[in-house]
Amino acid sequence: GRSRYEWQSACAILASKVVSQQQDAENGGGGGGGDRVSIVNGRPNLDLVSARDGTALPKPLSIADLSPAPMHGSKLRVAYQGVPGAYSEAAAGKAYPDCEAIPCDQFEVAFQAVELWIADRAVLPVENSLGGSIHRNYDLLLRHRLHIVGEVQLPVHHCLLALPGVRKEYLTRVISHPQALSQCEHTLTKLGLNVAREAVDDTAGAAEYIGANGLRDTAAIASSRAAELYGLQILADGIQDDTGNVTRFVMLAREPIIPRTDRPFKTSIVFAHDKAGTSVLFKVLSAFAFRDISLTKIESRPHRNRPIRLVDDANVGTAKHFEYMFYIDFEASMAEARAQNALAEVQEFTSFLRVLGSYPMDMTPWSAP
Repeated sequence: GRSRYEWQSACAILASKVVSQQQDAENGGGGGGGDRVSIVNGRPNLDLVSARDGTALPKPLSIADLSPAPMHGSKLRVAYQGVPGAYSEAAAGKAYPDCEAIPCDQFEVAFQAVELWIADRAVLPVENSLGGSIHRNYDLLLRHRLHIVGEVQLPVHHCLLALPGVRKEYLTRVISHPQALSQCEHTLTKLGLNVAREAVDDTAGAAEYIGANGLRDTAAIASSRAAELYGLQILADGIQDDTGNVTRFVMLAREPIIPRTDRPFKTSIVFAHDKAGTSVLFKVLSAFAFRDISLTKIESRPHRNRPIRLVDDANVGTAKHFEYMFYIDFEASMAEARAQNALAEVQEFTSFLRVLGSYPMDMTPWSAP
């Protein structure tokens, strides 16, 4: 198998490709060291630049170097977004015990890692019980031809981390992912931390940044594993405002699994109609209600004047214009006649329909830490 350095180098190359594709839609990053701050959802967003990282990323390999990976051992390679210690890494380990977790800089890099055979699976978050849906990943499901083959629910247990010897009175700011900051807002206030909050790309990345730069005035909200990995102490444990904080992740693969009827299954679909209005939604819901199929999720994504790139079975992308995209999860397997008949009826009402996956439901009970 390949070394961890080779995997990270390959993911770095993919990250550079994604960035180049997004430059027309985003403001340029610029160079230079130190902290870079932008505004995200009205909150300052800190770009993490390690003081120890004085060199550029490894020299990009040619596209020939991204050919299918050679045969490897029995460990499954699972891509996730973030750095070691991220909650996504924990979800990958829960979904695929004893896997080789491959960190990726961006969500789209994880998709591409599976498509290019750098990884066998990807595990990515799609919704949080407090923060709602992660829309970026739903859009990426349309842009890429991967299949949902499973789901896993992970209770989120936040900790306040700082360098050893640092006390709360020394802190002037707290950094973490925007959702983590919002999920701990009240607890931070109760702890007397009325200090600046700055958003970063991921929770474990915040911990890594503090450890790498020796920041004694900054704390991070991250997991206890991140504290172990980056040499930080836990100032406060379980600081989430709501103990019922759970994130749902989906497992993605190049090929779908064969649906079965001997255990509870869930099916995820996305559909759209090219005519104005949302009356099609009522007809679609009726198709499921008539067959007594329960829905566990329904969400609309407005697109209106913004085209969305859809891929076909050959993974060829085409820009399409739809006023709304609708996402539905329902409790039935595509091996069941009632699910097949429901989707046959849905297809009559819609201009676009795709089954994102039919997969076993995560039935494992969880309890708040």
